[in-house]
Amino acid sequence: MSLFKARDWWSTILGEKEEFDQGCLCVADVDNSGSGQDKVIVGSYKGYLRIFNPHPVKPGDEIQPEDLLLEVQLREPILQVEVGKFVSGTEGLHLALLHCRKLCVYAVSGTQGNVEHGNQYQIKLMYEHNLQRTACNMTYGPFGGVKGRDLICIQSMDGMLMLFEQESYAFGRFLPGFLLPGPLAYSSRTDSFITVSSCQQVESYKYQVLAFATDADERQDTEQQKLSSGKRLAVDWVLNIGEQARDICVVSFNQGVSSVFVLGERNFFCLKDNGQIRFMKKLDYSPSCFIPYCSVQEGTINTLIANHSKMLNVYQDVTLKWATQLPCIPVSVKVANFQDLKGVIVTLSDDGHLQCSYLGTDPSLFQAPKVDSREINFEEMNAEMKELQKIIREATKTQDILPESEKQRDVTVTAEVSPDLDEESQAIDSEVKAGAVPSVTVKITIQSRVTAQKPNLAVYVQAPLAVTCDQFFFDDLEPDSSETVVVSVFLKENCSPSELEGTCMVSYNIPTGIPRVSQCNFSLPLKLVCFPAQPSKAANHKLTIDTNKPPISFVTIFPDFVDPSEGDQANALGFQFLAGSKTTLLASKTSQRYRIQSDQLEDLWLVTKELIHRLEEHFKKQNCKDFTCTFSGSIPLQEYFELIDQHFELRLNAEKYQELLSERAVQFRAIERRLLTRFKDKTPAPLQHLDTLLEGTFREVIALADAAEENQANMFQAFAKLKSATHLVIMLISLWQKLSTDQTAILEATLLPLAEDTQELGWEETVDAAVSYLLRTCLSKSSKEQALTLSSQLSMPKDTSRLKKNITLFCDRLAKGGRLSLSTDSATQQAAVMPGGCATIPECDLEERTVIPGSTAMFASHEKTTKQKSKPGKKRKIMLFHSE
Repeated sequence: MSLFKARDWWSTILGEKEEFDQGCLCVADVDNSGSGQDKVIVGSYKGYLRIFNPHPVKPGDEIQPEDLLLEVQLREPILQVEVGKFVSGTEGLHLALLHCRKLCVYAVSGTQGNVEHGNQYQIKLMYEHNLQRTACNMTYGPFGGVKGRDLICIQSMDGMLMLFEQESYAFGRFLPGFLLPGPLAYSSRTDSFITVSSCQQVESYKYQVLAFATDADERQDTEQQKLSSGKRLAVDWVLNIGEQARDICVVSFNQGVSSVFVLGERNFFCLKDNGQIRFMKKLDYSPSCFIPYCSVQEGTINTLIANHSKMLNVYQDVTLKWATQLPCIPVSVKVANFQDLKGVIVTLSDDGHLQCSYLGTDPSLFQAPKVDSREINFEEMNAEMKELQKIIREATKTQDILPESEKQRDVTVTAEVSPDLDEESQAIDSEVKAGAVPSVTVKITIQSRVTAQKPNLAVYVQAPLAVTCDQFFFDDLEPDSSETVVVSVFLKENCSPSELEGTCMVSYNIPTGIPRVSQCNFSLPLKLVCFPAQPSKAANHKLTIDTNKPPISFVTIFPDFVDPSEGDQANALGFQFLAGSKTTLLASKTSQRYRIQSDQLEDLWLVTKELIHRLEEHFKKQNCKDFTCTFSGSIPLQEYFELIDQHFELRLNAEKYQELLSERAVQFRAIERRLLTRFKDKTPAPLQHLDTLLEGTFREVIALADAAEENQANMFQAFAKLKSATHLVIMLISLWQKLSTDQTAILEATLLPLAEDTQELGWEETVDAAVSYLLRTCLSKSSKEQALTLSSQLSMPKDTSRLKKNITLFCDRLAKGGRLSLSTDSATQQAAVMPGGCATIPECDLEERTVIPGSTAMFASHEKTTKQKSKPGKKRKIMLFHSE
């Protein structure tokens, strides 16, 4: 007998007078939380299903109400519970319950709770199979080598194996020479079912043999065939163990090697795939259950074996490594991971004693407690308490110079956007060529909890949007007071914005003189920059967004753009931008797709963003958590590169205008000096047409200044279009590669590093440096690329060929499985994730992938770049005035 007891971490008693057996316990992340934390699933013969998430405050604490996630009573006894990929179309885990005459598969989902009582969990029946024969047990696995899903095999009491391919019944086969059912397991390495027959033999049947045998229901009328069920099954291998088996388990902790463990009445066997014995252990006790749980040393496997003497033994192959005492006789044992504690032993007894324990070295011996004979002096304790309270009061009076938490912020600012546009537009000096420019009202409220000195409110919206007033100054705010201002937002410049968001920021001083800042963001409606229009059938640019849910009527998700009289039949919607082209949104009637099309690439962005946002909000209200959007089309890189070239060409023009203005200004000042010298001369001399030259130079300076100003306006509009197209490309790449939130943030920081574009620091050189950095770190494929150094100075490039080449290579490596990361070990991680998938791209291949103006470069999902021959593009000419 062991001196050490199993350390109780968490335990509970299930129900009253309920019975449990070997298949009633299972541990898995059944709600697909992704945290790696297992849940305990227990089913009873009374039909109760319980799911627990143990998290005691300290080991040995009593069960808390929030530990029980779900408890439901089903109509039939639960013989076995299993968790696997049982539903087609998804690789999420689902719960399978085996009843006497029914197999049910449920989805377990949780809903975030709005109060402190925690989350709410529920089960949803995905499908069920009514059984023609009484079931005994079941097993599951990727039968036939299928990928990404599990099939189920049920053994009946009369020896029939019934196989189900998830929602459909596949076939049934009778085992030859059957008398009583035994334990059943599946070996994925050999694709075979292993059981122990009434002849005390371990038998293995290939799945292919079962599949090609005559169906069990197609029997002949002859007496012999009634006994043997059609075509007789051929056994793959047989091993006589000479005793009945309590359980079978197939494990594979080493690649390429799997073992079959059989727990007998007095012996413990470990077999190879072909039925040969690797080792066996004679037990001097009566075992109740077992589980092989890990391989600590190469070539060995650790196993937990419980017995009817309330002992749990830990074996490494045949060597006993540890023995511990349990409070009850378990009928099932599992190993689970909870919170930060891995390897928790979960045991279940036949009367419902569920315990989570771990191994420890506290001996189960009585130790007399130490006697403290010192008397307590209450007067000293009271004096010490008063002194501590005094220190606490003094500490609370001290002002802290650090920012307070969000919940205790002194001044809060909130912004409320009106759901409707202003009846009378408040647009001022708008350059939009449309007839009427709408505006929307934003109500901003400042609430002060303490005295706020010199509060200053700033309202910022991204150009080309503008506000009627962007600065407000207030008198000192008293405690528990508030101020409210109203502003209107409208489209000022003649181009569409890339973001429909704004920011309110309040700066103030607290009485101690410390400056503080509080801010909030607000979103503007789409109808501020566009209005409903007739859908267009033809367009130059088209995108298709795939979803996993049926299409939603536009009346539901776009009520502000659809006429209610059209009803649910509206599957086409038109958006006419105030400073852009018409964009059409189409919903497929037969598939789960939406198409967005427009004549301008940049005009697709806002409509696509709004569509995805409204779909997510709609399904969120429907309590649907599995809604996803994907993009499987081609990334429109060629059209994107055209916008880059247009923007860069305007930057080159700005640089040329600046040089010419500098030259004409020098020429103008030189002529002025000569004229001044002639006018000061006492003896008048002919001007030699210097006055005419001065006038001509002045006109050139004015013309160049006007041209530079017009070019600056065009460059602002081109940058706004480039930002919209960049947002669109980022969204398509994230949907295409299913990037996480962190990876999408890295992509946005890479392609959108600047809020404003200047000649000193432009978009092209900044993005080129950021993309080059990622190509040499997390997306590098060799140490040679990592060794390359980047230039420490950013300067305007001569052309955009290098930038387009890097963006093309960037998308190419993402298509091959690369992942974005800012960690230093990202290159090593990429090599581990993509073995042989992304070899180093030679310089010659890089040149072939270079996209030149006029060529086509599209990236489809997990496909190589397609190349087409380019046609010589037209270059723009700049007409400048020169003096002769």
